[in-house]
Amino acid sequence: MYGARLIVLSFLLSLCVDTLARETVLDRVINIQQSVLEVPEVARREHGLDLDTKRVDVGDATLYVEQQGTGVPLVLINGGPGGTHHYFHPWFSRASEFARVIYYDQRGTGLSDFEPGESGYSVEQAVDDLDHLRQALGVDNWVILGYSYGGFLAQYYATTYPERVAGLVMVGSHPGLWAELGDSRQYDYLSEVEKERIRSVQKQIIEMGKENNWPRETLIQKILFNNFMNGDWKRQYFYKPTPAEIATIARYEWVNELGFNGDMNRSADRVNLAGAFVRSPFQTLILEGKWDLTWGKEKPAILADNHPHARVITIDDAGHKIFSENPDHFFGELEQFVRNLAPVSAQSLAVYQHDLTAWRGAWQESPRFVILSAGPGKRGSEEIVAAYTKEWAEQISWLNELQRLGFALYDARRFDDALAVFLKFEQLAVEESSETDAAIALIWQGHILDMLNRRNEAVVLYQQVVEMNLSDSTQHDEYEMSYVFSDHAKERIQTPFTYIENVLP
Repeated sequence: MYGARLIVLSFLLSLCVDTLARETVLDRVINIQQSVLEVPEVARREHGLDLDTKRVDVGDATLYVEQQGTGVPLVLINGGPGGTHHYFHPWFSRASEFARVIYYDQRGTGLSDFEPGESGYSVEQAVDDLDHLRQALGVDNWVILGYSYGGFLAQYYATTYPERVAGLVMVGSHPGLWAELGDSRQYDYLSEVEKERIRSVQKQIIEMGKENNWPRETLIQKILFNNFMNGDWKRQYFYKPTPAEIATIARYEWVNELGFNGDMNRSADRVNLAGAFVRSPFQTLILEGKWDLTWGKEKPAILADNHPHARVITIDDAGHKIFSENPDHFFGELEQFVRNLAPVSAQSLAVYQHDLTAWRGAWQESPRFVILSAGPGKRGSEEIVAAYTKEWAEQISWLNELQRLGFALYDARRFDDALAVFLKFEQLAVEESSETDAAIALIWQGHILDMLNRRNEAVVLYQQVVEMNLSDSTQHDEYEMSYVFSDHAKERIQTPFTYIENVLP
């Protein structure tokens, strides 16, 4: 174990000899690179660590797994979606002094199989894979540690397999709630010069990629490295990473199959963890970085409120990646938590499992769950309309879901109901100061009024969009429509809208 700690200390020293002189996000130093930089060759951080590596069969895919240390099993779930276990090296070697640390890559990422299976990538698949991994490793129950998006996945695992959870740790965690988390602060310390350079260098790299036929992996590595070198690190880090650290991030921490991120985000959006942990029987530790700018300032309190019995620690001089920026404080808290875990009683577990049945039924019957679970095509519209009641328009407070509901009712030719939904959509867009969403609402109200032969009212709405003078565009793939807002409204003043079928199955 001494050797593992020595490797970690050596690595930290190599990042910056004089830690007192390390640049922080608060310094607001601007350092623009004048050209596109090549990504340096750097070794994976596993090299030199005492790891037991293997591939584990979870049924229809194999996962890459590493283990280190002995004692209480501690499984680490990385961020993303789409990140890899490489985030955790070499820092979690310190945890191997008091736990059996289990690292793994989720299917579709890192060194695991890129195999979506019959149902496609989803959070349900991810937690089932995790439990298959537990069984294959001969673990009865374990401490689940989730970082960022992995914190959401850890919580969802805990609600799916609570009998297998010895403790729950969330690190800079996504809360998994249908709640307003405040405006992200990721760009608060980025200058306009840096933002512009990041946009331009990314565009330049994409053009170079087309010219040179670069594979997707190369393109992502170059974009990540050059973005960070032009200040993008300030969005999530407190201390500026070295070029070698940035190269490691670019090469090894964001490896995934095309489409993985979108599939997992859509799947996660269907889950509402609100109220899921009121009587959770396992001990819970929430670790937050004082300078984690990923969400608004309200996020830590919102997450803590959903875990009323959790121990909440805020760590100074740390951003989103807490364990790498203030490791002494972080691993001190983690060791205390793991070493002092109390057994979960059978009685409290039974009570909690009963609670989870009621919790799961409540959010899976909600309008938002029904809408998000339905696809964008005709079949999805039929599912939505079959469950729809007129109260839904008042219960939904999310623009995307209101738009999808309006389209479903339009597909079913329930034009009066669709009109009411797009009126609510307009009200919400105005409240959120979203001019383009307000334009979509007005255009689709006009379309529906044309369907109802209320032509004069439709023209009034189209004229409002013309006067907005919007050159922005949008598209609706299900109707094979793409239009510039004000130009489309001018056309509709001249020619009434006629019904268009949803072309997706």
